[in-house]
Amino acid sequence: MDSRCQKGYHLRLSPRLYWLFVLGIGFFTLCFLMTSLGGQFSARRLGDSPFTIRTEVMGGPESRGILRKMSDLLELMVKRMDTLARLENSSELHRAAGDAHFAADRLSPGAGLMERIQAIAQNVSDIAVKVDQILRHSLLLHSKVSEGRRDQCEAPSDPKFPDCSGKVEWMRARWTSDPCYAFFGVDGTECSFLIYLSEVEWFCPPLPWRNQTAAQTAPKPLPKVQAVFRSNLSHLLELMGSGKESLIFMKKRTKRLTAQWALAAQRLAQKLGDIWRDQKQILVHIGFLTEESGDVFSPRVLKGGPLGEMVQWADILAALYVLGHGLRVTVSLKELQSNLGVPPGRGSCPLTTPLPFDLIYTDYHGLQQMKQHMGLSFKKYRCRIRVIDTFGTEPAYNHEEYATLHGYRTNWGYWNLNPKQFMTMFPHTPDNSFMGFVSEELNETEKQLIKGGKASNMAVVYGKEASIWK
Repeated sequence: MDSRCQKGYHLRLSPRLYWLFVLGIGFFTLCFLMTSLGGQFSARRLGDSPFTIRTEVMGGPESRGILRKMSDLLELMVKRMDTLARLENSSELHRAAGDAHFAADRLSPGAGLMERIQAIAQNVSDIAVKVDQILRHSLLLHSKVSEGRRDQCEAPSDPKFPDCSGKVEWMRARWTSDPCYAFFGVDGTECSFLIYLSEVEWFCPPLPWRNQTAAQTAPKPLPKVQAVFRSNLSHLLELMGSGKESLIFMKKRTKRLTAQWALAAQRLAQKLGDIWRDQKQILVHIGFLTEESGDVFSPRVLKGGPLGEMVQWADILAALYVLGHGLRVTVSLKELQSNLGVPPGRGSCPLTTPLPFDLIYTDYHGLQQMKQHMGLSFKKYRCRIRVIDTFGTEPAYNHEEYATLHGYRTNWGYWNLNPKQFMTMFPHTPDNSFMGFVSEELNETEKQLIKGGKASNMAVVYGKEASIWK
């Protein structure tokens, strides 16, 4: 093959290489645009505090600058390729002066290629201008929206929320007094105060520019489950835990009375028949066994210490479990906080989630602990609490205002509960409910009480007054 044919073969491949080069440039440009502009307009990023309002345009000036540089680079490439093409064309025309047809075929793709490269450069320049306009418009809109929101972050004068302005003043002065406020997003700004006081607490009206869908959407209630009598108490023994002498004593008593509890469940099931009973979720918090209360009972269990309270609590747990309810048992403050959903801090804020329990059985130690760590949720859910009270609390001591006015304030009173929420060990306070303990053998007097329907938790075991546990 002569040298002329070799040159012609080489020259016919050059346009294809040019096309590959152009496609590469176009693909690179497309990838760059997708990467640099794909995340430009983001109103919110994952991990931002729910109380931080921002509409950001990330990297706007940088993207505009890079687009301009790309446009300039393409223009420079056009000029250089045009110069090279002219030099190559003049050289080839001298070499192939005798072949006019070949020269025309050689020049036609080069001319079209230059036009296409110029069009690409113009398109990139147009894109840069449009991006610049969009970014400027977005920044202007963001500044207007932010200015409007700042204007709305003022305590409103709404007669439906008379305490709002006072609570905002309190938050200004003391929002750092408890870490729980920062946990809920309070950062010292007026907006964060109002968002907290309207969405976490309920002292201020909702802000109109806030998304109220999440705040108003209440969790769906769990489907009702039927309570089924249980006769095997092995799982209850696991729920009661271990590590304390008092718990060991309570578990021994429960295990020893398993047969009696099974018999009681069988008799009560026969009495009630097919009556539906909703399974309740119940938290049993034995406050006097927590380390925070001193737990003075556990070290004395094997030394002749008082065992009445532990007998009562063991029988309460057994009765609730045999009746088929869902139980959670806590004997430490940390377990209590975890089960209630207490936010981190000193207990000034409400619970993070709705209370998952239908009832809470506790004592005065546990009552004090819940009030200290539940914030406003304590008042919200106090009707679900049942207080195991050895000797009972009469209404004069329970009503805070009356007790204060008449000098009846004590360490165990003024809780403002319904007197029936106090459950006594001995039935000598008629305003309270009765929650005794199980007698393994009945004497004649107890049999007469059961027969007359006047017995207490003996009725739980033998089927009387079952409506209390439905």
